[in-house]
Amino acid sequence: MALEMRDRCERCTTAVLPPDAPALICSYECTFCVACGEAMEGVCPNCAGELVPRPRRAVGM
Repeated sequence: MALEMRDRCERCTTAVLPPDAPALICSYECTFCVACGEAMEGVCPNCAGELVPRPRRAVGM
């Protein structure tokens, strides 16, 4: 099962997050830009789970 690489921050919705960009995710794949993740102190507002760095994918994959 592949990780869903969402392309927008779920908090600010303005940050574009291509697969090779830094982003933060929780275990449910909620996705946030780094600035929003830091503002939320590393806690997902949807599930209260830990936000961790999302793995990067090569562009075009």
